[in-house]
Amino acid sequence: MSFQLIPDEFFVTSGSAVSPISDLNAFDLALHRAGVAEQNMVAVSSVIPPQAKMVPYRELPMGMVTHCVLAQMRGRDGDRIASGIAYAFRKDGYGGYVAEGHMFGDKEALDEELRRKIKEMERMRGIEFEEPVILSEELKVPEGEYGCTIVSLVFCGYRD
Repeated sequence: MSFQLIPDEFFVTSGSAVSPISDLNAFDLALHRAGVAEQNMVAVSSVIPPQAKMVPYRELPMGMVTHCVLAQMRGRDGDRIASGIAYAFRKDGYGGYVAEGHMFGDKEALDEELRRKIKEMERMRGIEFEEPVILSEELKVPEGEYGCTIVSLVFCGYRD
């Protein structure tokens, strides 16, 4: 008998934060604001399995190994930073895909980059996607501070 870990539920969350101490502390606070600071986040690539559905945010147990697609951007001293994800389901109903991105720049530029990435994923596979869902965070980091933005698609339920 083989063990297969196939997600069937996910939620999307985001946060941004600054810290006078370090970019790690800004990252930690951004995770806290996104509601996922108490999990052990494990980044995975970008496939949403067939029949997986988006659910509202849910609190997860402390210390849980949590699979996610994670976009993050760190900066300091006046940088404008942005991170985000786009996800789209296939029109044939057979799952979907996630693109993540980050940049020094604004949310509008990042959203356009994410649209291009999703379009390329569609083109490469020779299939059609539904309209993508895009979520991004932007932050202008104050002088003398560190900053971080995060956006994550978090897998929170698995098939039996």
